[in-house]
Amino acid sequence: MPNMALMVYPSAKAFSLPPPVESRFRELVIRNAASNMAENVPIRPGSSSKLKEFPHLSASHRALMTDLVGAAESRLEDHLLPCTLPPDVEYFQNQNGTSQGALLIRSGSPDSSINFILGSWLHSQLPTGASLNIASLSAYLRPSTDAPNFLIEFIQSSPTSLILILDLPPRKDLVLNPDYLQLFYEDTGLDKYRKAIEELPEVRPYAMSSLFFRSLVSPTSIIVRVDTESGGPERMEEIIANHVGPVARDVIRVWLDECACKERGVGEMDRGNIEKRDELVKKKTIDIDLGSSLPRLFGQEIADRVVAAIQQIFEA
Repeated sequence: MPNMALMVYPSAKAFSLPPPVESRFRELVIRNAASNMAENVPIRPGSSSKLKEFPHLSASHRALMTDLVGAAESRLEDHLLPCTLPPDVEYFQNQNGTSQGALLIRSGSPDSSINFILGSWLHSQLPTGASLNIASLSAYLRPSTDAPNFLIEFIQSSPTSLILILDLPPRKDLVLNPDYLQLFYEDTGLDKYRKAIEELPEVRPYAMSSLFFRSLVSPTSIIVRVDTESGGPERMEEIIANHVGPVARDVIRVWLDECACKERGVGEMDRGNIEKRDELVKKKTIDIDLGSSLPRLFGQEIADRVVAAIQQIFEA
């Protein structure tokens, strides 16, 4: 769940899933958080707007995530159905309040190429006194188009350290389909955004531990770790506001313009292959990411309820 981090990779995900990621970092912090957790029970807030609050993010980070969710919903509004998640899946927390999560899923209308958009955030207080914050937004398209999906996910362990995943994950083999590579990744100039982020002195490449998820990303993917210990939280805010933010807003604009809002003819054989590939990616997101991460943070009962809701959307 993308933040769960389903983040899609497609999640890498996300509970980040989620992109929202199966990293050694995530495994360690989740294991530590789980070690002092009491029995988990859900609470029922007012509405799915809880997702859009991103209450535990910094000002620039919150503004960015709100803008991205707003851009997707505004541009695709005519093609999206209302969120139908139950209140205890839209927002949930454990009994002692050390972990909270929020989820928003909006399916595409039957005549749309949009399968669904999924946003989530996760906050967990760690035994060390630090906090883990994950925020993600992902979007899946139907097999009626072969255009790439969209994913952005942030995994932050302190005000001066975060992992960023930003990509348009391809849905076809790029070696066998060079025209696809040209159209979606070269002609759109996506690689300039990767270079712009990686040139920052505080940025280092980040390797996801899951080989499966590594195989899903595009050659223009941004998968990096940002550390600003020397510059403090202020430098992290500056990087998000002046570098990551503009890049992310441009990338989602490219996805909306060139992928989500353009019709593409897909032959019957290609459609079958894309559908099979999409199903495998979603299944792995559930099995590898959410299925193992959520129970450690929220207990089996809450995890089962949240995963079941996501799975229902995935299989629709």
